[in-house]
Amino acid sequence: MNEVMQNLISRKSVRVYTPQPISPEHRQAILTAAVHAPTAGNQQLYTILDITDQQIKDTLAKTCDNQPFIASAPLVLIFCADLQKWYDAYRAAGCQPRHPGKGDLLLAVEDALCAAQNAVTAAWSFGIGSCYIGDVMENYEIHQELLHLPAYVYPAAMLVFGYPTPQQAEREKPERFAMEHIVHQNAYRTMQEAELRSMFASRTKTKGFTDLLSAIYKRKYNSDFSAEMNRSAEKYMEAFTFAPDTDS
Repeated sequence: MNEVMQNLISRKSVRVYTPQPISPEHRQAILTAAVHAPTAGNQQLYTILDITDQQIKDTLAKTCDNQPFIASAPLVLIFCADLQKWYDAYRAAGCQPRHPGKGDLLLAVEDALCAAQNAVTAAWSFGIGSCYIGDVMENYEIHQELLHLPAYVYPAAMLVFGYPTPQQAEREKPERFAMEHIVHQNAYRTMQEAELRSMFASRTKTKGFTDLLSAIYKRKYNSDFSAEMNRSAEKYMEAFTFAPDTDS
């Protein structure tokens, strides 16, 4: 197995870091990898916020579901789906652009996440761990003000980076589902209950299928943070339909 494949397979989320800082060289390399990610039409429909202000980190640790490790992470990057700069550039060129729509937003989110994943992979190759923080999509009003986000900019993901502690480095990566349940040939295949139970079989050795799914349902899908994330996302999407024209 080559080094790239090994890094992709071995990478896991890391939430506890040593005090070791990330060098300017490695920081720059991570950002370089991010901006060289695949992008729709070479538009780079994203902006990366490099959060160095400790007060902002402290606030994000609270607003992103009260996760203190965010505040102490050596490197915090927010990957924003950004249609504002292109909208403003089109107007500057006299194109009289329409307002960005929800489809434009989804395309920009794809671009932002491609960049984020490049950053994650590059960091791991240097021995630097990372963790995706989807909670940055919550608390629309707070984050819009905190990060000075204009109407057509959406915080698609936050990444925190740091060198893993020995315990984190040695911790086993959670098992992924078997390939046959994830890869469908040519068309989507709806899985029946028997196959769904089979898909979860390795995860239900100590807890039954019903108990496991019920616990995940309460902790993730039907949680307070999930409700807030949906509220915030809907609020952001309103901006992509009703935002007023402003001078560039």
